[in-house]
Amino acid sequence: MTTRKQKTIILLVVFTAIFLVLSIAFFVFRDSLLQQAITKASTKMEQEYNCDLSVKKASFEGFSGVSLTEITLVPKNADTLFSIKKMKTSINVWQLFLGEVQLGSLEIQNGLVQLVQKGNVKNFASFLKKENKEPTSTDKRDYAAFAYRIISNVLNLVPTDMRIENLKFKLDDNGKKATIDIKKLTLFDKEIETSINVQTNTFSQRWRIKGFADPRNKKADIRFFNIDTGAIKVPYFDERYNLKSSFDSIRLKIENIDKRGGELHIDGFTSISNLKIHHPKIANKDVLIKNAQFDFRLLLGSDFISVDSSSTAQFNAIKFHPYVSYETQSDTIYKLKVNIPKMKAQDFISSLPDGLFTHFQGMEAEGTFDYKLDFRFNKNKPDQLVFDSNLKKENLKITKYGEANLNKLNGEFVYRAIINDVLQRPVLVGNANSSYTPIDQISPYLKKCVLTTEDPSFFSHHGFINEAFKQSIVKNIKTKKFSRGASTISMQLVKNVFLTREKTVSRKLEEILLVYILENNRIVSKERMLEVYFNIIEWGPNVYGIGEASRYYFQKAPADLNLNECLYLARIIPSPKKFMYQFNDQGKLRDFAQKQETFLTNIMIRRGLISIDDTIYKSQLMNISGPAKSLLRLRIQDSTVVDTLSIKDEFEF
Repeated sequence: MTTRKQKTIILLVVFTAIFLVLSIAFFVFRDSLLQQAITKASTKMEQEYNCDLSVKKASFEGFSGVSLTEITLVPKNADTLFSIKKMKTSINVWQLFLGEVQLGSLEIQNGLVQLVQKGNVKNFASFLKKENKEPTSTDKRDYAAFAYRIISNVLNLVPTDMRIENLKFKLDDNGKKATIDIKKLTLFDKEIETSINVQTNTFSQRWRIKGFADPRNKKADIRFFNIDTGAIKVPYFDERYNLKSSFDSIRLKIENIDKRGGELHIDGFTSISNLKIHHPKIANKDVLIKNAQFDFRLLLGSDFISVDSSSTAQFNAIKFHPYVSYETQSDTIYKLKVNIPKMKAQDFISSLPDGLFTHFQGMEAEGTFDYKLDFRFNKNKPDQLVFDSNLKKENLKITKYGEANLNKLNGEFVYRAIINDVLQRPVLVGNANSSYTPIDQISPYLKKCVLTTEDPSFFSHHGFINEAFKQSIVKNIKTKKFSRGASTISMQLVKNVFLTREKTVSRKLEEILLVYILENNRIVSKERMLEVYFNIIEWGPNVYGIGEASRYYFQKAPADLNLNECLYLARIIPSPKKFMYQFNDQGKLRDFAQKQETFLTNIMIRRGLISIDDTIYKSQLMNISGPAKSLLRLRIQDSTVVDTLSIKDEFEF
């Protein structure tokens, strides 16, 4: 009777015999198999990608080594995509038998990889083809499995022993050029070191990557820095996108990549020092973040991708815990949560990036605060958007203002509008100006009309209208552009008095913070804010303040304006310089303008701001009798056809 031990020995002998037969067969026919593999790859490149792949010589070295010379890939009627003079590599035979291609070593000498676009012709266009396959509800991608498979395949192609000499990566985008020349790259005993030369149309530098890399255990700790003095400049983006950026060093550490229970965990750490960015849409100055780091945990499941809330992000002294997720289980849902633990207000102000908050430089504060943000957007149910912003403060107080001294609003000051980067004439906000009008000398009708069109809850909100802000986000997401704002009178006031009209991220962030400080620290009363607002906003060409406006249009004092005149003045605030286009060639209001007046009037009646009795004289024609009449005459004499629909859009509220 055969014992279990004997059966095991027999199985081992059989397995060994099969392995030896396969090894011998592989050794005998390997050159033929290699040529067949190259031919198959060449045929695929030609048929699917319209490219010619050629290898001048291919042979095995030893049991698992492969040597290739003069490898080229050339798209038809386009520039060479890549060429390598000499390449040697070895494959892990044991992994090959298990169905995985895993490189053991790699040597490359004198290689070139280039992406070229000339006009509309790209030498890489064939590789950007999208599959026409329509996804179905039963054909969902398992994000964890897909990502883990991609990561494993990529890391298997990273050899444990590598030496690269003179490998160039070239980019030529219609004359916008960048070359990254890897003079040397070595990976030996898990230590990586490089020497890289970078050349663009605007600068040249020498870079170095150094650190630890263990592709088989999925771990790495790599630093990227400049060999020469000065910061590392990011190539190509300055010419292509007008984005200038640089940094002193970057560190990336991957501590764990693990898939279990259907979830993929990626844990690591990254940091960057002295990151400098300049782009006209961000700020008009260089933005500098001295130190930023991110201790992250990425989680991927079958139907979600997320940054776990245990992650910690920090720039300068500001530390917070972000949670970001993309879910597709039933609906497509985007989530964002931010939690800033209690911190000193002064640490927050001191940590604001240089160049991004110029009006806060020199500001000092006392007290502490903590902050939480909860954002949730369902792509299939956009109107159910969640946006909850909660700031808790303790003894928070501004002790010293920076460039934007909000106390300025309480006294007399000179206001100068900026239009198209041109400083306009000075307007004195104070009683010494004969056109200045205190709030109690402005027609109640005008206050009600302007508040209705611009900010109905001005006296009850604290600078922001949450529901309007949410609706603004929903519309901007739907239109995929910033098509709607949620500006309150407080925000308009801060923007006009302290900031410029530039459309930058910097200006908007400063506006939000300044409005919060203004409204939540009782610096200026609501009545005073509204008074200043009425006396500085533009009401027409070179017309500032209600005192000038009431005379310019109606030859009246602001207190004497009737309902019709107030309805008109409130509606032209969005585009005051185009007021004349509200009138037809008989000097009467166009139909769309009359409908807007009726709509505004009905709203005010429903809200109890005016009564039916207030509208008794509304049927009377409104008469432009002031200096504005001359522009109106020119408009009537002008035979130019005006697009009424586009004008109507500009005056909608």
